[in-house]
Amino acid sequence: MPELRYEPVTKTWVIIATERAKRPSNFAPPRLPRKEGQECPFCPGNEKATPPEVMAYRPKDTVPDSPGWQVRVVPNKFPALNPEAAAGATIRRDFFHAVEGAGAHEVIIETPDHERSFATQEADEILLALRSWQDRYIGLGENRNLAYTQIFKNHGAVAGASLEHPHSQLIATPLVPVTLAAELANTGDYYAEHGRCFFCDALEKEEREGSRLAWRDENVVAFCPFASRFPLEVWFLPRRHQESFAVATKAQLFSLAGALQAITRRLFTEMHDPPFNLLLHSAPYRGGDYHASYHWHLELLPRVTIIAGFELGTGMYINPTPPEMAGEFYRAE
Repeated sequence: MPELRYEPVTKTWVIIATERAKRPSNFAPPRLPRKEGQECPFCPGNEKATPPEVMAYRPKDTVPDSPGWQVRVVPNKFPALNPEAAAGATIRRDFFHAVEGAGAHEVIIETPDHERSFATQEADEILLALRSWQDRYIGLGENRNLAYTQIFKNHGAVAGASLEHPHSQLIATPLVPVTLAAELANTGDYYAEHGRCFFCDALEKEEREGSRLAWRDENVVAFCPFASRFPLEVWFLPRRHQESFAVATKAQLFSLAGALQAITRRLFTEMHDPPFNLLLHSAPYRGGDYHASYHWHLELLPRVTIIAGFELGTGMYINPTPPEMAGEFYRAE
């Protein structure tokens, strides 16, 4: 029978369509050949094709905007928000309300190798990308005009990637986005009622039940959430309660790198490398006390189904792959 499952973090319902259940292999698209990388603006030797780097991991004997780097961070050439805009400057405030688009939009070029990805990299290579995420997350938080930084990875054209070269992005905003604001409010409500963090409780229950577990070690647990919106959706949580990604330790980041490697490699080998979005959710820089109630985490959302009229009209998702089936898929050797 189909089930309506409730998701307390967003206070939304998801339809687990068991009557039309599809195994993960049903979603595997044909494997597409990758394009050659010599004209790619993110490849070594093409550094002048991007705006000047704001940060890079490179040997000390190399100069900025030259080859030799391991990870490189540059402003987006076509930014969604502009760091030179006046934060809080009102454009109009009558029936409509608009302010200047102040913020930051950067690209994290995760590797110099055009052909590599999380699925084919080693864990220590992925760790460098995660360290760059953390460094920029902390650095942008020093700007008092910024409230939040959303870090995300679009893998594949269907998921929004316009370039094949492995990269992720961040957009720092002067306000807390509505999705995160809802998470903060709802997990705050849970803490007020139960005196515990929702994510800590969910992690404990998922480990105890086991059917939706995807990966775990002493630092990080990955599981397919009970009310998964997408087939094969995975959440990655640190075992230690922490509100902000800024305080994640090197050991935690290395474990997270291992989890991302294992999960994306499974998708790569068994499902022909499907498109996905990877999202970091962390407490905002300032404006509230979320130390006890919020828990930073990553969400990996494979884009193997189409968001259509029902989802857009209702805000409810239809997921034809039960998360218990997805957990079994990830645990399989």
